[in-house]
Amino acid sequence: MEKKKSRIKWSAVLGLLIFYVVLCAVFSILSPFFLTLKNFSNIASNMAYIGIMAAVQTPLLIGGVMDLSMGASAQLAGVLVGILYMGGWNIWLATLFALGIGLVVGFLNAMSVTRIGINAFIATLGMLNVIEGIALVLTGGLTVSILVPQFQFIGMGSILGIPFPIVLMLSFFVVFYILLTFTPFGRTVYAVGGNPVASKLCGINNTRVLTVLFVLSGIAGATSGILVASMLGAAAPAALSGTILTVIASVILGGTSLSGGSGNIWGTLLGVLILGTLTNGLVILNVSSFWQEVTQGLVLLAAVGIDQIRQRREQR
Repeated sequence: MEKKKSRIKWSAVLGLLIFYVVLCAVFSILSPFFLTLKNFSNIASNMAYIGIMAAVQTPLLIGGVMDLSMGASAQLAGVLVGILYMGGWNIWLATLFALGIGLVVGFLNAMSVTRIGINAFIATLGMLNVIEGIALVLTGGLTVSILVPQFQFIGMGSILGIPFPIVLMLSFFVVFYILLTFTPFGRTVYAVGGNPVASKLCGINNTRVLTVLFVLSGIAGATSGILVASMLGAAAPAALSGTILTVIASVILGGTSLSGGSGNIWGTLLGVLILGTLTNGLVILNVSSFWQEVTQGLVLLAAVGIDQIRQRREQR
C-alpha cells in the first residue's frame, strides 16, 4: 500500500513537470526572449521568497493546518531590519532580531491553535491583520531604505555563479524533503494530518508537532521578508501584501491536499516555478497586469479543484 501511495505522488510530480515543459515551450514559441538562461535565473530568483514560504507551508498543510500570516511575518521582518538599522543597530543583529520576531509570531499562532483551540484559518488570519497593522504603524506606510552592501548580498549575491536567493530557496526544499521523508518527525506530521485522533491515541504529541511547524513557519516568513528587503535595498511594508495566496496556490498545485495527510515537497517546488513562469511569460508578452491577476485567480481555483478531484479518487 505504501509503495502505491509513493508511486501516485511521484506520478503527480511527473505530470507537473510535463505541464511545466509544455508551458515553457508555448512561451518560447510566442516570444524569442523567453528561452534564455538569464530569464530562467530571474524567474527562480524572483520566486525564491515565495518558494521559501511554500516549502514550510507544505508540511503545515500535510499536518492539517495552514498559516495565513506568513506573508505578514515577512512584511514585519523587513520593516524591523530597516527601522533597527536606521536606529543604529548592526545590520546582522537587526536581521537576527527580525528572525526572532518571526519565531515569536509562529509560537503565538501555535498557542492560539493548540492551547486555546482557535481554528488555524481564523487564528492566522487574525494574526495576519495584527502584524500587517503593526508594520504599517511602525513605518507610517513609508518605505525604509536599507542600502548596505553586505546585507544586499542575501538578495543580489551569488555562490559559484548561482544567485544566492536560489541557493537559499533550494536549501529550504532540501531540508524539508529530508525532514518529511527520512525522520520520525516527518512521519508524525503525516499521521497528525491524516487522522489527528488516531495519531493521539498512538502516543503522538499533536500539540508539539503543530507547535514546531508553526514556529518554523514564522521563521520562514521572516526569512522571506529579509530576502525581499535585501533584493529591494529597502523595507516596503506593503510589498508582500497578498503573497500568501500565491504560496498556498503553489503548494496545492504541487499536490498537497487541503484536508491534510498527503503532500510532496518537490511538487510544491514545481508549483512555485509554474506560477513564476506563468507570470514571467505574461509580462514578456506585455499582457495587462489586470489579466495577470485574473490568470492567477484561475490557477488558484484550478489548483483547489484538482485537489478535490484527487481526494475523491483516493476515497474510491
